[in-house]
Amino acid sequence: MNFLIVGLGNPGQEYKNTRHNAGEDLINLLAERNNATFREENKFLSSYTSIVVNGNNVHLSKPLRYMNESGLSVRKVCNYLDIPPENTLIMHDELDLPLSVMRLKDSGGHGGHNGLRDIENCLGSSSFKRLRIGIGHPGKNFDVTNYVLSKFSSKEREILEKSMEASLVSLDLFLKGSWEEALLNLHTIEK
Repeated sequence: MNFLIVGLGNPGQEYKNTRHNAGEDLINLLAERNNATFREENKFLSSYTSIVVNGNNVHLSKPLRYMNESGLSVRKVCNYLDIPPENTLIMHDELDLPLSVMRLKDSGGHGGHNGLRDIENCLGSSSFKRLRIGIGHPGKNFDVTNYVLSKFSSKEREILEKSMEASLVSLDLFLKGSWEEALLNLHTIEK
């Protein structure tokens, strides 16, 4: 079976380690743990690699387009490799969750997230799975755009990295076909 995991973020050095690139940070960790190396793949408009988990081909992608234009990259990978939206997991930052809290979601709306909105539009479906990575919310008096494009403090980064490490067990369960077990595992991780 084929799976696609997409780590959302903005391309370019200036966006590395920003809150908006939490999805990219997690997919980098997943690739590293599986000794996989990303390479630019023009036909996918992404950095791409693949791994095998439990006999399944797992394709990892980091769109090389800005967050709000990432849907075209996701569609190109899905179409070329014949991966249905239901076998696609999008990892992304989530303002509505506290820092380092992670939640799996089976499908649903975009919740105002421009990257998810574009992916929905390009796939013509919202049935893809999501791994929501909590980055916290700055509060209503702050500019959300500047907040998501800001870098984590060293303490925040340390907290987030521990949570990302712990989430790898749930990702492994998902890739082995145990969605319910993955949900239970991720949602009971001590913070």
